[in-house]
Amino acid sequence: QVQLVESGGGLVQAGESLRLSCAASGSIFAINAVSWYRQPPGKQRELVAGITRGMSTNYADSVKGRFTISRDNAKNTVYLQMNSLKPEDTAVYYCTGAYSLGVSPRYWGQGTQVTVSS
Repeated sequence: QVQLVESGGGLVQAGESLRLSCAASGSIFAINAVSWYRQPPGKQRELVAGITRGMSTNYADSVKGRFTISRDNAKNTVYLQMNSLKPEDTAVYYCTGAYSLGVSPRYWGQGTQVTVSS
């Protein structure tokens, strides 16, 4: 089993920044790719960004140039640096684990709320 714990969410104003963290524990050898998903209020869950153990990344078009995903393999932690936040970034953000990018995640964290006020 794999446990994923998110932290770093909160309430910020438009234009500000936040950094989310995702700490992995357990059978982490089963995870090659860690991705962040988000679910805005009343909308479907969507992929935000993902990163492999080898540092390959992908991003949703809506966050390219504003968000950066990174990971520290020694700490089993993945980060999502979010800059120039917009009200439409308001959502619950989930850390997920999968065997590779582009496949449905097998593991999900509990989620952390990000609220961006205008």
